[in-house]
Amino acid sequence: MHSATYDPQTVTFVITLLLKPGCEQAFLDLLAPVLDAMRHEPTFVDAVLHRDPENPLRFMLYETWASLDDVVQVQMHRDYRQAYWDGLPALLAEDRQVQVWQPVRGDFVR
Repeated sequence: MHSATYDPQTVTFVITLLLKPGCEQAFLDLLAPVLDAMRHEPTFVDAVLHRDPENPLRFMLYETWASLDDVVQVQMHRDYRQAYWDGLPALLAEDRQVQVWQPVRGDFVR
């Protein structure tokens, strides 16, 4: 196990999404290409998609990036995100919730 400290410019987004019933696969199909593409971005650190075990319509996406400015000015406007942005509103039961956090330390087995 090792621990890592983070650069103070690093930022984590915690995004909670509640889907309409029956929209789970459509959501995953829209999100998968975004996750696959963003992993190759130079400022990408990590992302983890979670599903609520008590409510399978509720997802939480945890994304960490090296620079908030890069996310806001560059990453949010990438062409590979467009289908996701266009399709997401029709799948949501309520507005998504976005929180911004600054990581301080991470502990990992690998």
